[in-house]
Order: sequence, then C-alpha cells, then structure tokens
Amino acid sequence: MPTLVAGSALIAAVAAVRRCWWQGCAALAVVVATVGGTEVLHTVLPRPDLADAPHNLIAASFPSGHVAIVAGLVLGMTLVASPRARPYIAAAGILWLAVTAAAVQTLYWHRPSDAIGATLLGCACYSLTTRLLPATTAGSTVRPGALSGIALVLAAAGALAASTRKDSVMHPLAFAAVALLCAALLWITVAKQPTRPAPDAGPAAR
Repeated sequence: MPTLVAGSALIAAVAAVRRCWWQGCAALAVVVATVGGTEVLHTVLPRPDLADAPHNLIAASFPSGHVAIVAGLVLGMTLVASPRARPYIAAAGILWLAVTAAAVQTLYWHRPSDAIGATLLGCACYSLTTRLLPATTAGSTVRPGALSGIALVLAAAGALAASTRKDSVMHPLAFAAVALLCAALLWITVAKQPTRPAPDAGPAAR
C-alpha cells in the first residue's frame, strides 16, 4: 500500500508539473483499474476446492496484487513522462516488474499464472485507456531501438537474481522465465502503442 500511494502521488506530481492533465488522469485510471480489477477478481473467482490443503494453495491469488501494483504504476508513469524520458522509464519499469514477478513466485506467494494474469490485466487497462484519450494527447509510443535489448537483458538478470532458491534449480529457472515474459509483455505494450493524429490534422500528418 505505501508503494501504491507513493507511486500514484508521483504520477500526479509529474502530471501537474508537465501540465498534462489528460495523461495524468489516464495514468491514474490505469493504476486504479489494474489494482482494483485485481481485487475484484480475487473476490469473484472461485477458490480451488482441495481437501486438507495448506492456505497458500486454496487462497484467491489470481492475479497477483504485488505484480498488479508494479505494472499499473509503471504503465501510468510512462503516460505522464516526457517523450525523451519515456523509454528509460519503461526500461527501469520492466526491471522492477521482472524482479517483483520472480520474487513473489520464489517465495511461493503466487503461481506463475498469477504474475502473468496481473501483467496482462495492466496491459489491457493501458491499451484501453490510451485508445480513449483525445487524439491530441495520445501517442505514448516508445521507440526502443538498442535500448530494447539492453532493457530485456537487465530484466532477465534481475529475474534470475530474484528467483534464486537453495532447495531447487528448475523452479527458479521457470520463475525467471515467467518474470521475463511479464517484462516483455509490458515492454511490447508500451512500445507498440500507436500514435494517432489530431482530428484536424491533414493527410501529411498521417
């Protein structure tokens, strides 16, 4: 909760400084929809009916709230960041997401599907929100270039480091692979978001 509150406050502050009101509202909407959607799914989805099973196997853990908070904040920050800073915000964000997704699996707090589901929920909220933005404020496209490879390599290294366990070898590798998949999904979502021209733009702008 402190991370969610501090991250949302930072998004609002950046939006106020840059005077990008539409993007700021959209960014906070992404955070609220991602985290709120996670809580709703925890309530409505059925729990596994396993006899004499430990709590961590029957708790409503899909999707992961930890991963949802990180994904929502990273996606929201990319919406209010300046075009020059946006690729670096996204690169740092996928590293944070990879470490978080790997850690919650390694601690056996969440299954791999929980981390993937939270990431997909955040990406869906982001994509929908950006499509509803006015045309003059849309266009959060990240031009990755060489940064794409560097960002994914760092995310992979962070995922591997956060997946380390002394009692298993294969499980950490699987956890790291899932965490890297989450990072790649977020990066692709931000990088591939199309830029739309303003309604009064001429053919040349298109």
